[in-house]
Amino acid sequence: MSEQPREFAGKQATGRERSVDRILQILEFLHGHGEGIRIGALAKALNAPRSSTYTLVNDLMEAELLEIAAEDGRIFFGKKIYLYGLNYLRENPLAKRARKEVDRLAKETGETSEFCTLQNGRYTIIHMCPGTRPFRISSAVGLQIPIPWTASGRLLLAGKTRAEIEEMIAPDDLRLPDGRLIELEQFLAAVDQARSDGYCLTKGLVDAYTQCLAAPIYAADGKVEATICLVLPIDSSEEQNGKLRQRLLESSRTLSAH
Repeated sequence: MSEQPREFAGKQATGRERSVDRILQILEFLHGHGEGIRIGALAKALNAPRSSTYTLVNDLMEAELLEIAAEDGRIFFGKKIYLYGLNYLRENPLAKRARKEVDRLAKETGETSEFCTLQNGRYTIIHMCPGTRPFRISSAVGLQIPIPWTASGRLLLAGKTRAEIEEMIAPDDLRLPDGRLIELEQFLAAVDQARSDGYCLTKGLVDAYTQCLAAPIYAADGKVEATICLVLPIDSSEEQNGKLRQRLLESSRTLSAH
């Protein structure tokens, strides 16, 4: 008799673990999908039973982690997810300092400034502050795009082996939005160059109107943990870029020193 409760407890634990795994899959899918989705379509996308998906989604909605749109029944992240994210920015030591530095940099330079890192093999904007130009360069917190499309991506891969980089970069990641293809060898050379220079400048990758200037933020072990960058108009002069690079590197050193 004494063995049955332990066995039952083990089955319960396994069930809970599976439920947690499925919840994480739901949240990860919604994050990558970037927009609301009906529950049936979600179950199909996850190759999961509809009944258990409905149950888990309902539990997440009761917890206010997910919300459902009344007009079309699509689910997406709820207000609590947003509030939890704000807590990360307030309490994570690097994110807290970087947020202040990004805001300061945008105010001083008048250019759009961003704090970025890698998340699930994608370049991700953690915090941004728009510049003061009449023509605003669009950018969005939480935006995830392929690593090869960005200056920051080249720095974030600095120090990784060729095998590690090839494992992270899918063939489609090397295809730019306008259809141009970045050759893998060209990209690997750019990563090496960014590591050597200690900064990276890319022009006209995501669109024809912008260039991106990025500097690394180093962790205590000397590896690139994140980046701070400026998104500039494509016609920004070499002289102006040089001044902005020096200011950006000051921010990089300030954040890395901690």
